[in-house]
Amino acid sequence: MFISVVCSLSLFAQDRNPIIPGFHPDPSICRVGDDYYIVNSSFQYFPGVPIYHSRDLMNWEQVGNVLDRESQLPLKDASSWLGIYAPTLRYNNGIYYMITTNVGNGGNFMVTASDPRGPWSEPLWLKQEGIDPSLYFENGKCYMVSNPDNTIMLCQIDAKSGRQLTPSKPLWRGTGGRYPEGPHIYKKDGWYYLLISEGGTELAHRLTIARSRSIEGPYEANPKNPLLTHCSMAGQSNQIQGTGHGDFVQTKDGRWWLVFLAYRNFEGSYHHLGRETYIAPVEWRQGEWPVVNNGQPVDTLRVSQQRHIRTTFDRPLGPEWVYIQNPDSAMYQQTNGKLRLLGVPNGLSEDRRPTFVGRRQESAVFTAETRLDFENSAAGDEAGLTVYQISNGHIDFCLHPTRQSMTVALKVRVKSLGVVTKSVKIPNTCCSLRVRSDGRMYYFDYSLDGRNYKELDRVDCALVSTEVVGGFTGVVLGMYAKKDGKNVGKSDSRADFDYFDYQEQ
Repeated sequence: MFISVVCSLSLFAQDRNPIIPGFHPDPSICRVGDDYYIVNSSFQYFPGVPIYHSRDLMNWEQVGNVLDRESQLPLKDASSWLGIYAPTLRYNNGIYYMITTNVGNGGNFMVTASDPRGPWSEPLWLKQEGIDPSLYFENGKCYMVSNPDNTIMLCQIDAKSGRQLTPSKPLWRGTGGRYPEGPHIYKKDGWYYLLISEGGTELAHRLTIARSRSIEGPYEANPKNPLLTHCSMAGQSNQIQGTGHGDFVQTKDGRWWLVFLAYRNFEGSYHHLGRETYIAPVEWRQGEWPVVNNGQPVDTLRVSQQRHIRTTFDRPLGPEWVYIQNPDSAMYQQTNGKLRLLGVPNGLSEDRRPTFVGRRQESAVFTAETRLDFENSAAGDEAGLTVYQISNGHIDFCLHPTRQSMTVALKVRVKSLGVVTKSVKIPNTCCSLRVRSDGRMYYFDYSLDGRNYKELDRVDCALVSTEVVGGFTGVVLGMYAKKDGKNVGKSDSRADFDYFDYQEQ
């Protein structure tokens, strides 16, 4: 059994990446016995900090979200640049700890749980500033690191109350790359190792490492830094770019692995799926510096599992479904096997709690489909499917009533430009909507009978890429409803969805 597990992990690291595809950035990993857990940042989406479980580092299942109550996760005015930044997950003496930053709504905080599936505690707000905080436990003490003033700073805190017990002490400013962040401390062979990210979470992203005999320093940099980057001669032609922000984990057999974020470019230098979670083997000999992936670029991609997930609305939505900011529960109703969305004037181009629910796009090649009845609507209202990257970067495939008829329309928002690319009148208020992608283009099809589809239009994926519209997230495929502001107080705008079908190819 030992040999088979080791062989499978070695094979896996070579030909199956990313391990958690789609918008899953800033991974932090924790092993407890035979169980591995990973958490990711979630920015403006609610619930926040998805948590995944695995027994083999290969197959990951989302088992919940750490922050699933508004009291834990206030997201007022949060955009794709704000909200929950990089979390860290740690375990000590029977308790799981998750520490992170809510940018724009409170700063650094920590929550705890006895079971990683929850429930998690209310936040303990922390004094030391900066982003990407991490924890290190040793000899009954709890240490916190983060990066105020672009410097990795250390302090001791009370793990029960979050109270800061010692002044913040500077440890390291990195090797000179911009934005030294994402710090984690590990102890091995009498050395304290400090792993950080530098260069910004873009092409220049990289992992660097330093070490000291004392947790308080001074820290000396690895002479062979960076530990991992694709911003190099060896990695520049790779589809996988932006490698950085990692966390080490050691298996029961003593082997080391690194989970880290990266993104995949499509059609040149554009990425729209977001930053994903990858894994690579680490050779870490006694007393020496760690070496990631034998010093070579990570250059293999995930073997498609061709997942087919059909969501019906006769049961509560699973943990993969998210909202933009804190949802108004009154706007979302599940009745008679349908999901009813009640439109509000705030649309997808505003960061003001629109009526929206969606799931991450996790494969470049996929089909997503739903059937919508928009009988209860008035001229100017709209509802349908959206390919959503950010408030100023989304593609909306919608039913749009006018005074005399119902229209199927495709609307594209890119920065300050908003256009209807195509529209067609249909004879009734019920229509099936489908979006397909081959990784290069999105294709938008509609059907009146649910069987025979016609393509309305197609849009280049690059138009909702981070390089074009910005943001720190990735495409989320969702259903939405919007009420024309002129109709407020006059009539309800109710969009009834029968199902949501998502299939990877």
